[in-house]
Amino acid sequence: MIVSDLITEEIPPLKTTDTVEMALDWMEQFKVSHLAVVKNRELLGVISENDLLDYDKPEDTIENLKIEFLKPIIHHYQHTYDLVKLMSGLNLTLIPVLDEKELFKGCITLKGIVQNLSNMTAVQNPGGVIVLELNQNDYSVTQIGSIVEGNDAKILSLHVSSNPDSMKLEVTLKVNTENLSSILQTFSRYNYMVKASFHHGDYEKDMKNRLDEFLHFLNI
Repeated sequence: MIVSDLITEEIPPLKTTDTVEMALDWMEQFKVSHLAVVKNRELLGVISENDLLDYDKPEDTIENLKIEFLKPIIHHYQHTYDLVKLMSGLNLTLIPVLDEKELFKGCITLKGIVQNLSNMTAVQNPGGVIVLELNQNDYSVTQIGSIVEGNDAKILSLHVSSNPDSMKLEVTLKVNTENLSSILQTFSRYNYMVKASFHHGDYEKDMKNRLDEFLHFLNI
């Protein structure tokens, strides 16, 4: 999935002639804490709710604010992983997207990313989930894939996480079968540590609950 797949047309950018009051109203309406500021399709930057809340002249326009806009850069052809990394690093609830001419193309919200997370992780596909723990030096996508495919199954998604204070990796696999016994036995035979396994129903219910809770939090 690339960035352009997540662009929303529901949230317009602010113009420099818009007022502080209008910006705050839009943030409340769209449930975001950031908005893009654009002039003739040129991205001037992102303004945050914190920049505006303590401003004592709500009738003033954006162009009269004496603040420095944050200007995160993401292009429509980049991968979603780049987008998530940038938004997470800057704690953004909304990020503007540029086209190949460096002009404003649209924006993406944190809520929109979460809603599409299930597609990226194959949550809706039937199957099971296996969580492995292994040393970084022992990680091999080829071998893991061979073990799964050797048991007449396919990997639908694979996610790797690590702890900076440890040499261990946690690998989460979504496979296209709920009968995990033969796959688990083979991982054990190859000395893989299986931390957990889930049937599709259990995993889907857990992920749905987590996503619903997070989306509820974003709406507060």
